[in-house]
Amino acid sequence: MGKVIWITGAGSGIGKALALAYDEDQNTIILSGRKKNQLDEVASLLSNPYVLPLDVINEAEIVEAVNQVDHKFGKVDILINNAGLSQRALVQETSNDVGRKLMEVNFFGSIHLTKAVLPLMLKSNEGNIVAMSSAAGKFGFPLRSYYAASKHALHGFYEALSLELKDTNIHVTVVCPGRIKTDISKNALKGDGAAHNQMDAGQANGISVEKCASQIKKGITRNKSEIYIGGGEILLIYIKRYIPSLFRFIAKRVNPK
Repeated sequence: MGKVIWITGAGSGIGKALALAYDEDQNTIILSGRKKNQLDEVASLLSNPYVLPLDVINEAEIVEAVNQVDHKFGKVDILINNAGLSQRALVQETSNDVGRKLMEVNFFGSIHLTKAVLPLMLKSNEGNIVAMSSAAGKFGFPLRSYYAASKHALHGFYEALSLELKDTNIHVTVVCPGRIKTDISKNALKGDGAAHNQMDAGQANGISVEKCASQIKKGITRNKSEIYIGGGEILLIYIKRYIPSLFRFIAKRVNPK
């Protein structure tokens, strides 16, 4: 019998690619996101989908969705918190409301769903919890202040959670993609909350979502604590860790787009 795999942000990009990657071995793929039409399109490509529209910033919807999953399947084997929103604006241009929205979607949305699903995993004493961070979760970068902050926060929360679960068979993985060829830069918020509506050059030349999904799937199977995916920008994670002064020298010279 296959696994029950719940993916948020499943209507496009990395979420869609992960749904396709896991569409084997009779796996049931729960597809969640705000746009049902996108979820239905992805579902049409899968063998055993279950469409469950969900806005992760709505706590009542989370509770109802988890109850629905519990009633229908009784378990979640893999939870992939992929819903996310990026930013393209200077700090002084970004309204507080936009900053709060980025934190609500990227941080609170992820941890609230995780907390709601956790009892199901504890009941069966097995599972994988996956949080989608970013290379920007390991270092700050221009035009992404709140985005980077929200992704940094994920690392603190999920590291603490993984240590609390050390005596269980529940594994926590944080994924840090760099430049992946998705529409994340187009959907990113400007300072006033409007969509950026531009494909960043770095994003356009990023690795494919298929390659990204394949690496994420392998890392989850191996119960890796962190997964770094991308091109040369991933080197900045290691440079920041070991030679922070060199990181600042390089980051000041890199085009943030």
